[in-house]
Parts: sequence; structure tokens; C-alpha cells
Amino acid sequence: MKSKLGFGHMGYHGMNREILIPLNSTDIIDGARATLWCRSALIVVKFLHLVTSLVLILALDKLLEKAFVAASIKFPSALFGMFCVFSLLMILDCIAPSAVTGFMNFFEPATMFIHRWLPLFYVPSLVVLPLAVKDVPESSGLKICLILVCGWLASLSVAGYTAMAVRRIVKTEMIPAEPMPKPSPFTLVELWAWTAIFCITFALAFVFPTALGTSARTCLPFLLAATVLGYMVGSGLPYDVKIVFHPIICCAVSADLAAIVYGYLSRSGMDAVLGNYLTNVSSNPGAGDILMGFLGSVIISFAFSMFKQKKLVKRHAAEIFTSVMVAAIFSLYSTAFMGRLIGLEPTLTISIIPRCITVALALSIVSFFEGANTSLTAAVVVLTGLIGANFVQAVMDKLRLHDPIVRGIATASSAHGLGTAALSAKEPEALPFCAIAYALTGICGTLICSVPVVRQSLLMVAG
Repeated sequence: MKSKLGFGHMGYHGMNREILIPLNSTDIIDGARATLWCRSALIVVKFLHLVTSLVLILALDKLLEKAFVAASIKFPSALFGMFCVFSLLMILDCIAPSAVTGFMNFFEPATMFIHRWLPLFYVPSLVVLPLAVKDVPESSGLKICLILVCGWLASLSVAGYTAMAVRRIVKTEMIPAEPMPKPSPFTLVELWAWTAIFCITFALAFVFPTALGTSARTCLPFLLAATVLGYMVGSGLPYDVKIVFHPIICCAVSADLAAIVYGYLSRSGMDAVLGNYLTNVSSNPGAGDILMGFLGSVIISFAFSMFKQKKLVKRHAAEIFTSVMVAAIFSLYSTAFMGRLIGLEPTLTISIIPRCITVALALSIVSFFEGANTSLTAAVVVLTGLIGANFVQAVMDKLRLHDPIVRGIATASSAHGLGTAALSAKEPEALPFCAIAYALTGICGTLICSVPVVRQSLLMVAG
């Protein structure tokens, strides 16, 4: 008799021999359909899981933002949300460990999505950099570049040597950290899908410039696709090429080229297209507004990454918190001092004060000050990260900063997420300390600048 797997047993000369009885074509087709249906259902379930978890984080960010605006609270709403989520995780870990595991697993797709696309959320400031620096004199631009290079080197040194000094005092032995999952690489299907979106929507915008109601909305799909494609292509470049042509630069160049071509063909000009890329108007968003809309979610996601490494934070609290606090204070005041020393305009100095802090929180910090150029702030933060990404390993080797904990803290405290990504690609053992310092540097800097006395002192130093 035929079994379910298509094998049967027959007697032959008094002996049992197992022979293969082929399945008929109907069974094969039904089996293939069942397998295809199961795979399709699994893909749909995973997609819905991702969407649900991501929407919840985005909704929390937007609800808190509206509540803080309504209450006229200047403190960053996303940072408050991060503290709330982290506190909830810690409480659940104490009273119901199984519940916290389920909570973490539920939001893991969203946090992995944010981690996978993180550099993309920083790009809009670089894309519109030609507009941001249009009113900045050339002499001031050179001064800003000088502050960025010297300031990054100084911040790296201060953070690194502070961590090294504390390490020698406490003498805490380094233990293996919790493994941190890496995001999946981009596939050819994704690449071709975004290429198709770009081609179709570019043609639509060219033929019907206001097909979606406004020029910003009509340009949104192809400019977003150009940005994403640039990031995908840049991420796939060889490591030696990435050192010179970082994926985030490839990303910005791709978006700017799309803006130049469309501006030329439509005769609207590049500036008009870049103005549509980042409108800063919620009712008429551009591609840049969509990407930067994730920045608050990035901050909230810090809660999950810090909770995963809570044992590491507790064990190395002295090195991490001391170094991060010293580095954050130093970077803020040294930037203000250098700006005054070389004669940079006070408004521009204030705009670049949070140069070592991740974009989402850097924008929150400059919102405390009047007259700051937020576009310049975002661009300066990204440029600082690019400097760190390209030179951090070589410089730390020259400074004899060899300890993985020291290297991780120094990198994240001076070059935030972009420096972290570059270092962790070659030194995965430093990644947990990078991730912790990356989040805590922004948090400390924001908390410090939320104090009115500190803001007044920074303004006095800046001139």
C-alpha cells in the first residue's frame, strides 16, 4: 500500500524490499501549491508583523510630539518616549520576564527595519545642503570645516583617553556582550523594484507635474526612489571604495542627480526640486520629510538596544557614563569656544554646537536656541559622521587606543551612528559599546542643553 510520502513495501521471493512508487502528477501539483501557499502566507504574516510594530512606534512618536507641542514643552518628545519604553521594559523584566521577552520579540522587526535603513534617515540634510549653505559666506564655510575636523579629533581624543583612564581605575574585565543581529543585505528584487518605481514615477512627474496635487507630492516618489537606490548601490560597493565614497554620500549624490535631471528637463531648476525634496510642511511633504519623519522613531528604538545590553551597561557603567558625559560636555563647549576663537558668527556657531550628536537629537538641541539654521545643523552632524567613518580606525591606532571598550565609546561619542557603522564592520567586538555610547551621548547632550543655565552659558561662550 502506498504511504503518504510515496513509498511502499511489497513482498518478493519471501523478502520485503523497499521500492519507490512515484507520486502522480496531481499529488505533485497539490504539494507544490500547498508549499507555495504556506510560503506566501508566511511572507504576508511577517510583513504584517513588521508594519504593525513599526506603525505602533511611529504612532507613539507622533502622539507624544503633538502632546508636547500642545503643552508647549520644549523637551524632545521622542526622548521622553524612549525613557518610557525603557522603564516599561525594566519593570516587566522584574515582574514578568516572559512578558518582556514577548514584548521585545514583537517589536524586533521594527527595530531591525530602523537599523537597516538608519543612514537613509540622515540623508535629506545632505541632499539639500546646496540650499542650506547658500546664504553662508565662503569664509564662514571654511571656518565651519575647520571646527568639524579639529573638533572631531579633539572629541575622539577626550572620549578615548577618559575611557582609558577610568578603565585603568576600575579594572573591570571585559566579558562577551549579547549578540547583536545584523540587518539582511539588499536583494536584486528590491533593487529592481525601486528602479521600476523611479522610472515610472519620474515619467509621470515629467508628463504631469502636479499629478498628485502639488509638485512636492508628485516629485516625492521618484526622489525617494532615487535616494533609496543610491543607498542600496552604495551599500553594495567594496569596502575599499566605501572608505572614499561612503554609502550616504552615494545616496545624496543619487538624489541630487535626480533633482538636477528633473530640474533641467522640466525647466524648473535644481533649487525648486530640492525645495520640494524637503518642504518642512506636514500637509505637503517631500521625500526628505518622509525620511526625516523616522528620526523620532530612531530615538525610541534606543530603548530596545539599551535594554538588550543592560548587563553590559551595568558592568561597565563607570567607563561608559563617565566617558559619555565628559565627551558630551566637551564637544558642546569646545565647539562654542572654537567658533568664538576663529570669529564665526554666533548664530552659525550655535547651529553646529551638537556636531557629535545624532541628527534626531541634534535638531532637538538647536530648537532650544533662536535663529539656528537647522538644515546646517543636520548637514554638519552628517559630515562629522563621515569624517569619523573614514578616519576613526587609523586615528585611534595612532593615539594607541586599542581596548575595544575604549574604541567603541570614543567612536560613538565623536562620530555617532556613521562612525559606529564603520568601526563595527571591521571590529564587531566594539559594536555593543558603540551602540550604547551612540545613544547615551545624544541623551546626555540633550539633557544638558535642556537646562536654561547651560544654554545661557553656551551663548555667552559662543559670543
